[in-house]
Amino acid sequence: MLNSLAAGRRLALRLVLWQLGVAAMAGFIFLIQGRRAALAALAGALVVALGNALAGARAFSPGGAGVALARLILGTLLKWAVVFTGVYVIMVRWQLPPAPAIAGLIMAVLVNLFALRFKQ
Repeated sequence: MLNSLAAGRRLALRLVLWQLGVAAMAGFIFLIQGRRAALAALAGALVVALGNALAGARAFSPGGAGVALARLILGTLLKWAVVFTGVYVIMVRWQLPPAPAIAGLIMAVLVNLFALRFKQ
């Protein structure tokens, strides 16, 4: 049973690292449109990476098996709360362009599909 927890932790770490790489790539791609667009794309992807890091930390925290499902659900709720709050801050508070922010967010979320598809 401990091996599956360790594998889950490794997968969560690998997912966040890939999302950080995609965030840098999104920022670099949108640099063509200007600094504000690049910052919006970078921030949009970083928000998803932060949310997944918090969800992974919450889901794989030490504790009994009886509360594992509750930790997973709370981690997922925390992740999406961070993502929605981050998107609000990016678009409303910082007034960055919404299209690059959403594109960066989508790019980072798509990493989930590849990470789960090609897990080792």
